[in-house]
Amino acid sequence: MPSPALGNEPQHTADSAHTASSRQPTMTLAARITLVVLLVAELMDILDQSVVLTALPVIQSSTGAGPAATQWLTAAYSLMVAVGLITGGCLGDIHGRRKILLIGTVVFTAASLLGGLATGPGVLIGARVLQGAGAALMIPQVLATLHVTFDGENRSKAFGLYGAVLSLAKNVLGPVLGGLLTESDLLGLSWRPIFLINVPVGLAVIILGRRFIPESTVQKADRLDLTGMLLSALAVVLIVFPLTEGQAHHWPLWCFALLAAGLFVLGVFLRQQQRKQGDAPLVALSVFRGRQFSGGLSAQLVLGLLCGLFFMTWTLYLQRGLAMSPFNAAVAFVLLAIGELAGATTAAKSAGRFGRRMPQAGVLVALASMAAYGLQASSRQADLSLLAMAAPVVLIAFGLGMVGGPLADMSLAKVPHENAGSASGLFNTAMHLGIALGTALTALVFFASTNGSPDEALNRDAFTSVLWWVGAALAAMWALMFFLPRQANSQAG
Repeated sequence: MPSPALGNEPQHTADSAHTASSRQPTMTLAARITLVVLLVAELMDILDQSVVLTALPVIQSSTGAGPAATQWLTAAYSLMVAVGLITGGCLGDIHGRRKILLIGTVVFTAASLLGGLATGPGVLIGARVLQGAGAALMIPQVLATLHVTFDGENRSKAFGLYGAVLSLAKNVLGPVLGGLLTESDLLGLSWRPIFLINVPVGLAVIILGRRFIPESTVQKADRLDLTGMLLSALAVVLIVFPLTEGQAHHWPLWCFALLAAGLFVLGVFLRQQQRKQGDAPLVALSVFRGRQFSGGLSAQLVLGLLCGLFFMTWTLYLQRGLAMSPFNAAVAFVLLAIGELAGATTAAKSAGRFGRRMPQAGVLVALASMAAYGLQASSRQADLSLLAMAAPVVLIAFGLGMVGGPLADMSLAKVPHENAGSASGLFNTAMHLGIALGTALTALVFFASTNGSPDEALNRDAFTSVLWWVGAALAAMWALMFFLPRQANSQAG
């Protein structure tokens, strides 16, 4: 369906979208509406990652889920998204980004309804897998459409808003809704409304997306690389599954065998993609020729890892280590939101003028604040109050807020429009695979110490040890950002 507001034909190529955007130095009202709808679609994905966090202890006690099942409530979603994002990006290039986004939204919305009706951990984990499949179709279309639609200052502003939405969903709407809806026990539904609330949001995206988002495709994209799709999915599963399940089974030999098999399959996939270049490959390897995409992709992977590790263990620390209620834990996430939104706003207002210095400065602020928070948590123990931790938590979030938008902008800036779907799929895959790896890492650095126990002292000590790992991840991310340009470059045509 064409978008009368934008005045586009039902389909146009990436190049035509770029030409149209370059003729419009200021963002029109129709373009702003399109941007809002795209960002709401992105918000659904991030919201669904974080809304579960403050409800985890209640879900665990309500469904009888053990430590492994609790991990899978977050890992299953991120793993499925990581498995499908590259394929989702290619499907958007071939069949139309708006069409695939809307199909993914339908799947996501239906899976949310199933999750809200689940009575046990098995069905709930299955619903999370389906949600991940829907998100894998949706999310690459958001970055790809932003990439081919906006240019110049409008592009930096759009990606700045993208970073702000990620912060808002992750640290405000998700945790606060999770805490409020769980503690209020609406209609006696306990934690279930955290999934049911996705239904009206999903319906709004479907209706407005069909009306306002312009369709875009790549003319030369004619078929899907099924062999590459299967190899990439198998490699991700073989690597992440044993990392998630290893601790629960005391690291048997089959875990290491699966890891080795995963690395082998990854090598086979890369070799197969090399041979497919020029013949509709799943991944256009040419995007890795630019060091800014390779470095940005690696930094994005590390960012996902530290988020998966920190946010899951932090909510358990707040509620079990400091005996906070779900609502008070949600208020603690608001502190994160205040800082991260301020950081994202600062990055957006810079419009890319500072290049890599902006996200690198943010990482250093987050690292210094994380060290201060670790010292505070170690010394104050159970006496640490929400007010006392406010300053370091806000500063941690402020630093992280300066990273998301500029990192995406500079990583994708030189990617040709015909590779937008593939590159955005890879970029999002890095984040979700990182989250899955970070969640899996909790088995080694958190659950190995607590073994799922509600003992306050055990949870406090385990979380303090987690902060060392998060600090190391921040340091690695700062170093990887030297691959980004000193100054933001204009995007490729």
